[in-house]
Parts: sequence; C-alpha cells; structure tokens
Amino acid sequence: MQYFKLTRLLLLLSIFTLIGQYSCTSTKENKKVVIGFSQTGINDQWRKSMNKSMQLQADFHPEIELKILDGNDNVKKQIEDITQLINDKVDVLIISPVQSKPITPLVNKALLQDIPVLIVDRKIDGQNYTSYIGGDNYQVGINAANYIAALSSNKEKKILEIKGLKGSSPAAERHLGFSSTINTIPNLKITHTIQGNWEANSIKETLNNLLSKNNNVDYIFCHNDRMALGAWEVLKQHNLEHKVDIIGVDGLNGPNGGIQYVKDGILKATVYYPTGGNEAIKYAIDIVQGKKINKNNILETTIIDSRNADIMKNQFDKINQHQENLLAQQNKIKEQEETYASQSSMLKVLLALFILSVLLGIFSIYSGFNISKKKHALELYNTKIIKQSLEIKEIAKEAELSNEAKANFFTGLSHEFKTPITLILSAIESITEKTNTNSNNLKTEITLISNNSKRLLRLINQLLDYRKTEEKKLTLKASKTNIFQFSTKIFNDFKIEAKKRGIAFDLKTNNTDLDLYIDRNLMDKVYFNLLSNALKFTPDNGEIIVSIEDYKNKNFVTVSFKDSGIGIPSDDIENIFKPFEIGSNNTKASSGIGLHLTKQFIELHKGEISVRSDQSTIFTIKLYKNNKHLLPNEIINEPDIYIDEEELTLTDEIEENIYQVTNVNNNDNKYDILIIEDNDELIKLLKNKLLESYKVHLSNGVDGVEKALDIIPDIIICDVNLPDKDGFVICEVLKNDLRTSHIPIIMLTALDNNESYIKGLKSGADSYLTKPFSFSVLSQSIKSLLYNREKLRYYYLNNVHKINPHEKFDAKDQEFILKINSIIEQNIDNSSFSVEAMAETLNISRVQLYRKIKAIIGVNISDYILDFRLSKAKNLLINSQLSVSEIAYATGFSSPNYFSTNFKTKFNITPKEYRKDLTNNNINN
Repeated sequence: MQYFKLTRLLLLLSIFTLIGQYSCTSTKENKKVVIGFSQTGINDQWRKSMNKSMQLQADFHPEIELKILDGNDNVKKQIEDITQLINDKVDVLIISPVQSKPITPLVNKALLQDIPVLIVDRKIDGQNYTSYIGGDNYQVGINAANYIAALSSNKEKKILEIKGLKGSSPAAERHLGFSSTINTIPNLKITHTIQGNWEANSIKETLNNLLSKNNNVDYIFCHNDRMALGAWEVLKQHNLEHKVDIIGVDGLNGPNGGIQYVKDGILKATVYYPTGGNEAIKYAIDIVQGKKINKNNILETTIIDSRNADIMKNQFDKINQHQENLLAQQNKIKEQEETYASQSSMLKVLLALFILSVLLGIFSIYSGFNISKKKHALELYNTKIIKQSLEIKEIAKEAELSNEAKANFFTGLSHEFKTPITLILSAIESITEKTNTNSNNLKTEITLISNNSKRLLRLINQLLDYRKTEEKKLTLKASKTNIFQFSTKIFNDFKIEAKKRGIAFDLKTNNTDLDLYIDRNLMDKVYFNLLSNALKFTPDNGEIIVSIEDYKNKNFVTVSFKDSGIGIPSDDIENIFKPFEIGSNNTKASSGIGLHLTKQFIELHKGEISVRSDQSTIFTIKLYKNNKHLLPNEIINEPDIYIDEEELTLTDEIEENIYQVTNVNNNDNKYDILIIEDNDELIKLLKNKLLESYKVHLSNGVDGVEKALDIIPDIIICDVNLPDKDGFVICEVLKNDLRTSHIPIIMLTALDNNESYIKGLKSGADSYLTKPFSFSVLSQSIKSLLYNREKLRYYYLNNVHKINPHEKFDAKDQEFILKINSIIEQNIDNSSFSVEAMAETLNISRVQLYRKIKAIIGVNISDYILDFRLSKAKNLLINSQLSVSEIAYATGFSSPNYFSTNFKTKFNITPKEYRKDLTNNNINN
C-alpha cells in the first residue's frame, strides 16, 4: 500500500513537471513582436500589393505579428485605427496617411509614448517621425514630364493633367514635379487639370464634359494607373484612344496593373512607383533589434513603356515566384521546427516518465534509449546537410569571383593597350604633317602603319564591345547616311591587301544615292568584321564581292558579302553567330566574338543577318529604310564624328580664327598648362607638341594638387589612372578649392563607358577625352576652353556689380564674384575698406585673393573695388537726388575731389558735367 502511494506521488510529480515545462515553452513561444499598420484603404490593387508584400515579409519572421487596419480612405476612421494601435502599445507603428495634417498629431502622440513610427508612401506635416519609406513623388512628376518631352516633336503639344486626392502629399508632389519640368519646355503646355480621388470613376464625368467641348489634347498625365484606365475608357467613347497618349503612375504587375496596360496599348507608359511594404517591415524589424536606420529612405522609380514592359513583367514574375518559393520553404522549415518541437516535447515527456521507468521496467528503458539514438542520428544528418550547403555556397562564391576577375582582367588589359596606341597614332599624325606629300613611298608606309594601328585598336574595342553587349550597355545612335559612300570608304581600306594577293575585289549597287539610318560606329565594325573574315579565308587570286541591293517596292535593303573562300561546314552554320564559336575547318587565329558582335549590332538596328555557304560563303544583312522602326532616342540629328586626317586638318584651319588665343607667341604672356600624367612617353609627346604655344609644367601625379596650388595654371590636363590618387579625386579637390576652382580641367582616360563620363563630370571636369585621342582634338579642346575663359572674363569685367545670378556661366566662379560684390556693397561707404580686409572676410590670403580675381576677371582686386564704387556712384547720379559730395562719401571715397578725379579718369567726364548732361537730356525729351 505504501509502495502504491509512493508510485502515485511520483506520477503526480512527473505530470506537474511536464505541465510546468509546457507552460514555460508556451509562454516563450507566444511572446510576439507586434507591428501595427494603419492603411489608408485596401480596395485598390496598389494598396493590396503593399499589404501582400508586408505580410509576405512578416511571414519570414515567426516572432512578428502584423496587424493591418483598413482606414477605408476615411480620415476619421484612420484616426480611430491609429488611436487603437497606440492604446494597444504596439512595438512599431506604420502609417500610410489618408491626409497629412490630421494624422500629424497622432504621430507625435505615439512618439511621446516611445512607439517608433514609420511613415510609408504619403508624408505628414513636418519631419517628426522615426523614418519615411517611399518613392520620390516629385521625381515621379519629373520622369513623366521628361518622357513626354522625349516623345514630342518641336510642334506645340497640349497636356491634360489628372491629379490625385486633394490634400494628399503624393498628389501635391507629383503635380509640382510635373508642372515645374513642363514649364521649362517651350513646346509643351499644361492646358487643363482635373481633380480626382485616385479612383477611375472620379474623373470620368469631368473628362467627358471637357472632351465634348475641346478634344485638342495630345498627352494625358494621370497620377495613378486606375485613373489612367478611366481616362482611356472616356477617350475610347470619343474615338480618341489612338490619338492621345496616356502616362500613368504605379506600374503594378498583374492582369489589372500598369505593366499590362502598357503591353495592351492602353497606356503609352507608366512610372513604376514601388509600394515600400517589403522595406517597411524590414526597417521595423531593424528598429526592434536596436539597429539604426536612415531618417528618409527614398525608393527608386522608373519609366515603363513598350520597350521594357516585357522585361519588367518577367522580372516581377520571377521575384514573385522566388518569394513564393521562399515562403514555401519557410513553411516547410516551420513544419520541421514544429516536428522538432514535438519530438523535443516528447523527449521531455520521456524524461519525466523516466522517474516511473524504475517501476515500469526494462521496456521503458529500452524505448527511451531507442528514441535518444534516433534523435542523435537526426542531428548528425542535419549537421551534414548544413555543412554541404555551406560548401556549395562557398564554391558558388569562388566561381563568381573567378568569372568577375577574368572579365576585369580582359577589360583592364584592353584599356592598357590604349595609351601606347595613342602614342603610335599621335606620332604618325605628327610625321604625316611634317612629311613631304610628294614622297609616295614613305606616305604609303606611314598609311600602312596608321591603318594597322587602327586595326589593332578595333580588336581592342571589340573586346570592350563584347563586355558591353553582355551587360546590355550598348545604345544605338543612328544618323542619315549614304550607304554606298559609307561602304566605299571602308571598302577602300581593304583594297591594298586584296590587290597584293590578286583577289578580285568589287563593290556593286543599283542605287548610289540610297540613304539609310545607321549607327556609323557600329556599322563600321560590322563591315570590318565581315570584310576581314572574307580576306582571311579567301585564297590568293580568289574573289570578294560586296553588293548593295535596293528593292524599289519593298521597305528594306540588303547588303551581301560574297567570297570564294573555304566555306563553312553545314554542321557549324547554326552556331556561327554564338560567342567563342570557331568553325571546325578554321585553322587561323580567331577570337570567336567578331560574328557574335556583328549579329548583336545588326539586331540593334532592328535588322537581320543570315549566312549561306555551299561553294562560296555569302553573309546577307537586311536593313530597313527610313527611321520608323527606330525609337526617338536612337536617332541623332548630326552624324557621329570620325577622326579623318584631311577633315581634321581642314577643321583646324577653319576654327583657328574663332578660338585664336592672344599673346601665345610672347614668352612672358603664354598660358600656363599643367600636365598631370605618369606615362613618361605620353608626357614627352604632349610637352614637345605644346611647348611652342604654352608654358608647360609637369607632374607625375604624386604632387599634382600641390603643383596646381603653387602655379595656379590657366588649364590642367590630367590622366585618370595615376599612382597616388586617381584623376577624379584630383579634379574634385581642385574644383572645390577656392584658389583653383576656376581652372579648366581636361581628363584623359582609357575608360569610355557612361559611368566614367558621369563620374568625370561630377568631379568637375570641363572636357573628357578617351584614349587613343588625336592631338588635334586635344589642341582644339585647349583652345576652346581658354576662349570660353576669356569670354567669361569679358563678361565679369564689363558688368562689375550687375552680375546676374540667373546667368550661370560658371557656378563656383559666379558664386565667388557675387560674394565679392556683396562684401563691397556692405562696405560701400567705408573709405578705409582695404584689400586686406576683403581677404580676411573671405578667410584667404591677400596673394590668393589677388591671383583668384586676376584669373577670373583679368584685373587686380584694387581696380575691381574702385570700378565697383564708380559704377555705384554713376547709378546714384542717375537715380538719386544726392549731391556729388554726398555720393562721393556714400560710395567710400575719402574726398569729393578724389572721387571727381577717378570718375573723370574712367568715364572722361566729371560727375557734375555728367549730371548736367542728364538734366539737359531730360528737359529736351
């Protein structure tokens, strides 16, 4: 009996222990981080997308509980929702305000109760919040305006703007960005505006009435895609849906989203405006974890039109699929965690029942041992899987780094070739200028060297072009071109080689006056690749024929390249345009990317290329006539510049008088040029060519900034790739230094991508030349910059105290002159105001002030102050009733006599005579 009681006591103790463990586990698991979100409304697709992305992000964090309250687009309802979330003491409060002003006090209330507040999409009054997440609505308006400007021609175009809910920050900011940009474009005008509330039905009646009275509208800009759809439906009723282009905002993916509307032709374009839901939850979690976040987090917006709608849709579909896969995996992990928790709890039960196992016997011991063994095996298996996963990630990372290193190596190597090629071409240019033109043999040899140097450059550029095509960075710049003349020019480059080998080389056409829109740079590379291949594989005494066929009744032209070479095996035809593919019968050195690039370039022209090979090989290019198949931004009005020796010489002669720099032959008055370059050969070349006209100073890059500050040259030539600090840094330092900010800087670089151009412009460079460059182009750039500097000096010198801040000749110089004028104006009646006092006010030395003013205006600072006082005095003589003596003291002259002397010296008349002449003229008038 006593044994039975003891057993029962142990059983009860085990049960209570088990209950206690479950209770503790449950308490820990139920402790959640609560994030409250007050949404404006959840009826529209954009808000639903925001809520979905929030919920999806929250699902990745089991410890997060997300509460979303629907404000029904009603301010009063949203105030009640926010008050409820504050009273519930949520850990983080997220708000998307219906209107700005009514919600602001509640945000302050939450912050006073130590509840972090994230503002999403729409703003409140003021900056009193933890963080803002959303797109730049002002930029949205600018993007829409710029897109319309790109579509429109020079003819006047009328725009109707349909605005969002009055009082909401997106509507106000989108309107401001759009209208401010449109007002700067002469041929565009906002003729009408309609006030909506974000929904399609809110604008239909007003728009219908407007179009019934006046349907003279070219573009409609709607503040969101829903109102844009409503506008299209009204246009359709008036049969105007194909006449008026509509630009919306939101760019959601899905059957009822802006991307689909663009694909269906309902919208011309939509500005993608991210919801920010995903980011809001991420920042909320960072706040809970004690991490710092930015005050304002602006999300990127972009234009989506027919050119990129498919790409954007595919990207969003992939992202959604990826997120769904991640969520499915997360759910599986949760199931495994629950299974593991269940097993862990079972283990605890077993441990609790272990106390009874002594009474229950060997069976209970065996069961416990078996379960423990299985758990250990499971843990080992999980450890193995984790280790394998880490190894796979490490291998993938190494492969990615290896591929990137290879790509960077080839790109860097290609750029390194460009400096020696610059030296070769510049030397050839110099020899050509100095060589007797009657020496035909020497001229032929020089031409041969030049052509082969250019061919080497073509091969290097081919490597760079391949990298660009892989990164989708090549853009088309097509201009109107006579295709026969263009073909003849390239055709002639190959005549010498063909003649040497006895190859019959012929160019045929049925229309010598045919004009096509082509990118000359890219099409030059196409011709070069196809002709060089034809010469490479055609045996001596063979035949190469280029034929241009204009089909009168068709909208396309064909250019065929036929050779009598070794042909292409039939098995290789299908893969001939793939990168790094080399024909099985090709025994010659080949990179394997020439034909691949050729196909890419032709497809950029919206054309086609095909190949046929039996007894001979024929490559046929199909190009369309006119320019209707090209986008507006793919067409340029002027043809691309080509460095042609004869044309360049002629250009120099014509422009010489326009940009003539004075006193270049006087050694004391030569302009100072500082060359910052670490390549000794290039330094010697530039020095020898420039020394005749300029004072040349040199730096290897280590002391570039110091020499510039010491010399204060008139112009600086700076390489980008330098040993100590790169040229972008040197340029930025000099442009931000008061002493050197006025000096024009020419950047030299082997980098010819858009990112490098933009970086150079941001650092303050005035000109940007890529290697290899022609010295004639460099020389002309120097003359142009010095000429513009002289124009600027003339402007400042002849306007003195009338500098107009709206006429932006040079922002930093103009700001400096305006500051000088302001200081003189403040001390205009102080006769003891000196140059030293001016320098002290500007916090620079007297010598630095003298050099700066001398460089910008061309006069010393004392004369400038005197001219300013005299110009002010002249103005007072015209517009005031003050006596001459009063004006003298009011403008800082120590005595009336000193004032009269200086006034007569400058204007050839005394102050009294000048006023008398003014009075007589007024009486006569």
